[in-house]
Amino acid sequence: MFHRLNHLVLAAGAACLVALAACAPRVEPATMVLRNGKVVTVDAAKPEAQALAIRGDRIVAVGTEQEIAPYIGDATEVIDLHGQLAVPGLIDSHLHFTGIGQAKLGLDLSTARTWDDIVKMVADAVAKAKPGAWIVGRGWHQEKWDAVPEPNVDGFPVHDALSKVSPDNPVLLTHASGHATFANAKAMALAGVTRRTPDPEGGQIIRDKRGNPIGVFTENAAGLIRRAYAADRAKMTDEERAAEARQVVELADQEVLSKGLTSVDDAGSGFGTIDLFKTMVDEGKIGVRLYVMARTSNEELAKHLDQYRMIGYGHDHLTVRAIKVVLDGALGSRSAWMLEPYSDLPSSTGVDDVPLDVVRETAKLAIDHDYQLCIHAIGDRANREVLNIYEETFKAHPDKTGLRWRDEHTQHLSPQDIPRFGQLGVIASMQGIHCTSDAPYVIARLGEKRAEEGAYVWQKLMKSGAMIANGTDAPVEDVDPIPNFYASVTRQPKSGPPFFPDQKMTRMEALESYTINGAYAAFQENEKGSLVPGKLADVTVLSKDIMTIPDADILTTQVTYTIVGGKVLYKR
Repeated sequence: MFHRLNHLVLAAGAACLVALAACAPRVEPATMVLRNGKVVTVDAAKPEAQALAIRGDRIVAVGTEQEIAPYIGDATEVIDLHGQLAVPGLIDSHLHFTGIGQAKLGLDLSTARTWDDIVKMVADAVAKAKPGAWIVGRGWHQEKWDAVPEPNVDGFPVHDALSKVSPDNPVLLTHASGHATFANAKAMALAGVTRRTPDPEGGQIIRDKRGNPIGVFTENAAGLIRRAYAADRAKMTDEERAAEARQVVELADQEVLSKGLTSVDDAGSGFGTIDLFKTMVDEGKIGVRLYVMARTSNEELAKHLDQYRMIGYGHDHLTVRAIKVVLDGALGSRSAWMLEPYSDLPSSTGVDDVPLDVVRETAKLAIDHDYQLCIHAIGDRANREVLNIYEETFKAHPDKTGLRWRDEHTQHLSPQDIPRFGQLGVIASMQGIHCTSDAPYVIARLGEKRAEEGAYVWQKLMKSGAMIANGTDAPVEDVDPIPNFYASVTRQPKSGPPFFPDQKMTRMEALESYTINGAYAAFQENEKGSLVPGKLADVTVLSKDIMTIPDADILTTQVTYTIVGGKVLYKR
């Protein structure tokens, strides 16, 4: 009797649903519907749903299967998620867009496990190259190799082996961090570098005990080699340069879309590159949404800031309203600017790349022209100076509020500076993957105490009231958000214990750092960052539910769809 009654109730319920659907008010059909999935909206009013409807480039409804069913018309593109996870379009808040494309044109050194691997990569490239052609690559990191190279200076290899396999082709290999460059003998000869060449201001030529350059150039010293490389590239025709520049942008766009990113913050491009972005947006050749930080001299900024300021250009595909400054180097090359000497190099506290008076001038330009200021700061000294300059500027302009100035990287902080982020409203633009990638050498560089107090202190910052926007710093790291999400919620390096796991993010904190926080960091939280009717229809679909699966399974998750403005721009 009970089972018969139960069936009658179910039948009655189904009939009611059919009746409700028939009686539901007619709605204009959607152009796209995502159904039969788990939708995490990052919207407190409706945290989860099963489906969503899109009309044009905007979300029109989010809800249950039954609630979204009326939006399906004859011409509606219906995507069955088959239980997969849909989240707001992922936002990488700090990467180098053209750098991603350029990395595709050279050697990828990030897979090398030893210095010998790199020497072999270069030897193979030389065998295919024209005589005298430059061999370029990026991604080497001496601290991540399986063995310390011999001979070495402070862990850096000496150029002899590289020069032997490439005697006639100059070689320029950029460190993963971008803050050091390796050159062979041919490249140094073309650059006019000898043992008598002085260190330029803000950079260092690494030398052996006899004073001979070993091939490593940190920070501004890399300019010595890069000028020689630029002189060679000057031989290219204008048409060749233009074609390569477009190819670089196209490669970058394809790469970020394939990794599930719908928006990216480009951490520093010149006005010429911005011109190219604008042209390619006009042509419909850029699918991802770009938020660009202008990076050039104060003189150039003063001339062009008003002319280049644009918000939501090209159907929200290009915004230029930020300035980028690089204040110090990186931890891997010991060029991050520290308050105290490095534990493994007591003679050094790192490098300040730009005089502070110049940075103060940039800050004035930013606030006068209504630009956001974004300053690269990795060492605790650099971070303190950034906060000092921001605080000075804010106090001098009390009428200017809601500035959302950013500290890019925020990697190593003095404990006394942590609360200042929340107090000043400074956004911590950080990269979760840097924590686990750098973990093998952080304690060697800083010592246990400094590392625990101030290295990648996500929870301490959030508890101070600071907002964290996440990213990868690609091509420093892979632009893939999945390993970055994993690093953010586990702080688990490839080997060894988790890196001070009390600072790891929750799954929701990590997702927010990649969605709504990223949107806020770019003044775009009303347009994207959560799946809410009226916002841009930017959606990332993942093969697994990264909000609930075991930690180890996160890394096996793949991007299934990247949807930008209601259009599928990537499908696995």
